[in-house]
Amino acid sequence: MAYDVLVLGSGPGGYVAAIRASQLGLKTAVIEKESLGGVCLNWGCIPTKALLKSAQVNEYIKHAKDFGIEATGQPQFNAVIRRSRGVADKMSKGVQFLMRKNKIDVIMGFGKILGKGRLEVTGKDGKKQLVEAKHIIIATGGRSRQLPTMPIDGTKILGYREAMVLPTMPKTMIIVGSGAIGVEFAYFYNSMGTKVTIVEYLPRIVPVEDEDISKELEKQYKKNGIEILTSSQVTAVDTTGAGVKATIKTAAGEKMLKADVLLSAVGVAANIEGIGLEETGVKTEKGRIVVDKFGQTTIPGIYAIGDCAPGQTLAHVASKEGIICVEAIAYQEKKYNHQPEPIDYNNVPGCTYCVPEIASVGYTEKQAKEAGYEIKVGKFPLSASGKASAAGHTEGFVKVVFDAKYGEWLGTHMIGYNVTEIIAQTVTARKLETSYHEVLNSIHPHPTISESVKDAIEVAYGEAIHL
Repeated sequence: MAYDVLVLGSGPGGYVAAIRASQLGLKTAVIEKESLGGVCLNWGCIPTKALLKSAQVNEYIKHAKDFGIEATGQPQFNAVIRRSRGVADKMSKGVQFLMRKNKIDVIMGFGKILGKGRLEVTGKDGKKQLVEAKHIIIATGGRSRQLPTMPIDGTKILGYREAMVLPTMPKTMIIVGSGAIGVEFAYFYNSMGTKVTIVEYLPRIVPVEDEDISKELEKQYKKNGIEILTSSQVTAVDTTGAGVKATIKTAAGEKMLKADVLLSAVGVAANIEGIGLEETGVKTEKGRIVVDKFGQTTIPGIYAIGDCAPGQTLAHVASKEGIICVEAIAYQEKKYNHQPEPIDYNNVPGCTYCVPEIASVGYTEKQAKEAGYEIKVGKFPLSASGKASAAGHTEGFVKVVFDAKYGEWLGTHMIGYNVTEIIAQTVTARKLETSYHEVLNSIHPHPTISESVKDAIEVAYGEAIHL
């Protein structure tokens, strides 16, 4: 079988790249070893949000009296898990539909690149078939990174997959790592009734976020009964008895933690083993495939996008990388009239769907100062937001960072109710090189959380109305 474009992997990078390739008139196929939609749709972004929504509903029931309603109820853990899997299944079926709609061939099996334009697919039955294509896009994604001290066994030491489908709710859980995966699962299990302890190697949780965000999330989590150990390291884990015993090295000395299970959430490793990179000479660096701004690897005709490439390990980054890669290919093939615009990786939004939610883009306050900017910073507490008060979620704030000299919008950092839905405003404004003046002269709807962005900008420029 011969194609113009062959995509290895069908996650949010792979399936989006395949659809765009088909739209541009390129004969396209996708190779997938497990389920269409990849980790994001089946084991990541989507089903975790379903779990988190169940946790939020549970929280509403617990605090129903605060809204003037009498309500009681207990979470049915197995039913919560079933709902999450149902949502994932529905989304995967949606990708199947999109493949058919766009006339994209789906080849199930494990793909290995044999050389330029040639790829071998091994099916679950062991049968092999050769597939040829002028352009091969690697979109194999990532998996839970493992540390030698915490080898994932799927029973007591878990990765994110196992944490999503536990047969029973654990009474106690240790979560190692406080990035998006760690804090999202911490919120979910704490809400369900599990006693959760977070262990973070760095001095603060959600360490990629602005320092004020880290402080606020830690305050809210501790208020909800989550124990947090920062500047701490798991040096050993004993699984021989009931549950797990983790030896933790902290700034104050060594301590032992006991729990039913331990979740390892220490990052993502790229899936690049066994797919023929060494044989074909594709260069890798620090566990990722080296690419140019259009996804081209060191071997012409072979490309890489998403978690196996150097950019941020985010679904929306993978999707955009896939589109840019395919448009660059189509431009080569004279099926697209211009070279696509590369991604500005400093204008990529990050969202964490714990409660309170976190959303951010651009420079943190510290990064802006380190980059040499003289800055203006505005911070608006959601306790002063009418919409947040009406919703019963007044925790958190919106923080903006501007260049004092030219009014350039350097970054936005938010923690609070529904903030993941409003970060795109900053992304678009920064893309358009908007200054503070244009934002303040754009009327924001009231009452909304989004108007808190405008309020924060007013604070930055000494024009605060609602504080």
